[in-house]
Parts: sequence; C-alpha cells; structure tokens
Amino acid sequence: MKKIWKKTAAVILSASMVLGLGACGSKTAEPADSATVSKDILNEVGTYPIVKEPITLTMMIMSKSWIKDYNTNDFTKYLEDLTGINLEIEAVDWETSNEKINLAMSGGDYPDIIMCLNPDVVKYGVKEGILLQLEDLIEQNMPNYTANMKNYIDMTKQSDGHIYGLAELNEAYHMYYPDKLWANTYKLDQMGIKVPDTTDELYQACKAYLEKEPEGVCFADWSKGLTLNWLMNAFILTPNDDHNDNSKIKAVVSPEGKIVSAATQEAYKEGLKYIKSLYDLGAVYEGNFSNSEDSLKSLVNQEGEPVLFFPRNYSAAYIDSSASSELYRHYEVLPPVEGPTGLRQTPFYRYDSVYENRFVVTDKCKYPEAALRLADWFYTDKTDLIAQYGSEEETDWVWKPEGKTGINGEPAMYDILNPYSTEVQNHDWQVTGMMYASNAFRLGQAMDPTLDKYDPAALEKLLYEETKNKMEPYAPKAGGYDILPILHMTSEEKDSISVPLVEAGGLYCRK
Repeated sequence: MKKIWKKTAAVILSASMVLGLGACGSKTAEPADSATVSKDILNEVGTYPIVKEPITLTMMIMSKSWIKDYNTNDFTKYLEDLTGINLEIEAVDWETSNEKINLAMSGGDYPDIIMCLNPDVVKYGVKEGILLQLEDLIEQNMPNYTANMKNYIDMTKQSDGHIYGLAELNEAYHMYYPDKLWANTYKLDQMGIKVPDTTDELYQACKAYLEKEPEGVCFADWSKGLTLNWLMNAFILTPNDDHNDNSKIKAVVSPEGKIVSAATQEAYKEGLKYIKSLYDLGAVYEGNFSNSEDSLKSLVNQEGEPVLFFPRNYSAAYIDSSASSELYRHYEVLPPVEGPTGLRQTPFYRYDSVYENRFVVTDKCKYPEAALRLADWFYTDKTDLIAQYGSEEETDWVWKPEGKTGINGEPAMYDILNPYSTEVQNHDWQVTGMMYASNAFRLGQAMDPTLDKYDPAALEKLLYEETKNKMEPYAPKAGGYDILPILHMTSEEKDSISVPLVEAGGLYCRK
C-alpha cells in the first residue's frame, strides 16, 4: 500500500507540473448544519434494531432491470425489519442518474441518502455543503466500516481534507481487467471465420460476417461507447469512461510520468481512423450512440443471435445463464487484438477495487447517525452475501459449507444456492447495495473444480478463467502508458484541466 501511495504522490506532483494545477484551492465548505437525531432514539452502536422507534429515510439508488421494485423487495423488507428504519426508495437509471441528481439538487427536492450512484461530491459537498462531512460520524457510528475499510478511508478525503461519501470494496480479480469484449465464437466457427488476433483480422472478420449476414450486428454497444475504448487500446492505452471522472477526458500517465490525455496523442488519431473504417464498413451499429443497457440486452437476445461482439465485464449481465443457456455458451472473451505497431494490451485498473462516494448523506437527513449505522451493516463478508443473494440461509446460501473448496482451492467461505440471474425478481439486491467483498471473499465461493464454467452456478469460475487466460497476459508493460490513480481536485482545478483537454479532442466524436 505504501508503494502505491508513493507512486500516487509522484503522479500528483507531475500533474501539478504538467497541467499547471494552481494552489488556489476551492472554498472550504463549512460543516453542514444538520439536525442530529436525539441520542435516546438510538440503540447501542453495532446492535439491531438501530433505533428504538421506527423512522423513515428517503433514498435514491441505481435501478437494475432485473429488480422489480426496491420498495417491496424481500431484502429491503429484511433490512427494514432488522434496523427499524423504513426506506422510501427512488430507483434511477445509471445513464440518466447525474441529470436526475443535478435536477434534484438544484430544485431542493433531494433525498436523505444517495446510494450506489456517483454524485459530484466536489460540487455538492466541498463547494456547496449539501452533502454532509462524514469523518466524525463514521468514527462514532461505523465499527464495521472503520475496522474493515481502515486501509482505504484516507483515500476518500477530498481536496479540503473532509470525507463526503463512503467507499465500497470489490476486490474481484476479474474487475482489475473489466474491459472485456464478448465474442460469439460459435457463430464465427459456424461461418468459417477465424477468431481475430489483430486489428486487420478483426476488420476482415467483420467484413466476412456482414457479407454472410447483411442484417447482422458486428459491434453492439450502449451510449457509454465501451467498444470504442476496447478498440482504441490496440493503439494507445485508453481507460473506459466508468473508470473515474478523469477517464472522461482520457487522462493517463505517460511513459515520462506526466498526466496527459490519450486523445491528444498521435496514436489516438490512428485509432480513430481505424474505428472510422469499421464504421464505414457498417460494423458499428447505429443504435450504439443512443442505446440504453436494456435495449442492448434486448438486441443481444434477439432470435438468430445477430450480435457478434458486445462489451461488458460479464456476459451474464445481458444473457440469462439459465433461461438462455445455449446463447450464454456461445460467447467467450475475445483477447485484446494486436494493433499495427505490435501493441496488444488491456487496461489494468490497479486502483479500482475501491469505489468512492457510494453512500452520501444530504443536509435534508434528520437522522445522519442512523443512516450511517444502516450503511455500516453492509461492511462484513456475511452481510454482503445476504444483500447480493438473499437473507434465507440454506435456501439462498450456506455459510462455511463442510467439505467444499473455494475458487482459490482453500476451504470455502460460502456456497451460493441462489445464483445471479437477469430474470426479473424481487428477492434480493444482486449487483447493488454497498459491497464489501475482499479478494479472499470473492475467491472463497464454493466451487466444484470439475463444474462446467458455463453452469449458472459457475459465474465466478468463468470470469476467473477468462480473465486469467485472456486478459491478464495483456496487461500494459512497464515503461508504457499507465492508469491514472484517483486524484481529488477542486472544481476549479477540474475545470482548468478538462476544458483544454476536451478542446484538444478528449471526447469521442461521431464525426
């Protein structure tokens, strides 16, 4: 950890030198004047229910197409019964969440809590003081968080030295290499098309496919443009836009240790020319520029399997491994292709096991202590299991099953009986909620070593093997471009960086 932060400090210093980050800073927000709940309504820290009498908290959370209704969900009811806190939940699409948050904040009609989204804490916390400063509240109310996240808490301090959001931990091995492109290798094989290894072979594969299936879709995507990032890495390291705020301007660390925009480099221009050639070929689906995740899922599942490639960290997000098992088996990870200069790589997100600001409390909240104690419940291995898969032991999962081994070959920590599914359900919060998932926990899932990796219960095995064999070997080599660590800047500093880089071509343009 010390080595990482020494490197981070050096990168930050380089950023100041290269981009001219001034020492002016931003106006430091005064501690939010929030009404603190009376101590007599709270039970002892770490005990449940949290409150002696029922209270209500309003929450904005990320919607998922497979979760029917958070307000009536079985896990929500479990959490409410456990804590004594009634939750009134508004679910919003990830694609429109920033717009929804901005409208709510500007109109003054925002909830007590924003969870599993990405609010602008620099603007609404540091600058405007709408989001509460949490460091004292964390220390007083969150024993699980302070114990299990102690190595990461300092990482969440903003430019003014305060904490405005809780982080979550997801040390999933496969998420260090999330930029996966899933290829229908079954269809390629049926058509006699070679699985491509280079950008030229990829172009030829798309050309051959469209000649055989003129109505087919080579690259299906949604409005995030993840396919374009995947393609660009054959020319220059290009992080995806979900990596962090700095990725929206394609910021990377250059071989000289300076922070630059990949989009201003000559190799990026060559990548754009190649992507345009695919677009001119008809390989880039027109709907990609406006697709939602739901519409992409619908396209992938159309009869006839029209989609050759689609990007996602795991294919089960779009293909139900149980209901559509045959289609699910047809897709494998396509290893990164080699570009014209011999570059073959995929980003290694070495800093991305920690996700910042996943739980923020606004100045509307009358019970901030209770809100943080609610969040604190999520920060153990077992509670993460309950949130993801359901609260019914022996039905949803088994804790420390006898005689079973984990993915890592060690005695299993747990066995999942209710695996992930994209079928609409109202039982759990799978792939939502505050995650606390260490590497040991993720690899501690019981897994029969002989189990077919495409079995619905073998998702972690599939992702582990596909990542180990097809992604990790292509991590960027030392001495090249590298991923940018998380930088906490003031809003003025962010603006002073992003504007020149955008003007220099730091955003994708359909032209």
